Amino acid sequence: MATQHPPKGDLGFVALTSLKKPGAAADPAAALGELRRIYFKTTKKTIEHDFAHAIALLKTIASEEDRQKASVFMEGINELRKEWSPKPKPAPRKKR
Repeated sequence: MATQHPPKGDLGFVALTSLKKPGAAADPAAALGELRRIYFKTTKKTIEHDFAHAIALLKTIASEEDRQKASVFMEGINELRKEWSPKPKPAPRKKR
C-alpha cells in the first residue's frame, strides 16, 4: 500500500505564521474561514497546535456576533481535542 504524502508546502498542521499575514486579523470573515479550515483539516497528530492556533484566531475577532459564529468551530475543535487526548491511567487501588 502506498503512503500518501501531504502536498508540497503542506506542513501537516495549520501554521501560526498564517496569523501574521497582512489584514488577516482585521477580517473576521477570513478568521472564520480559517477556523473552519482548521476544524476540517486537523488530525490527531496536529490537534494541540491547531487548537492553539484556533484560540489565537478567536482573539482577533472583535464583534460578539462573529465570535458566536466562531464558537461552533471552537466547540468542535475542542471536542476533537478531548477525544484524541491521551486518557490518564487510573491510580492503582490499594489492597486492604
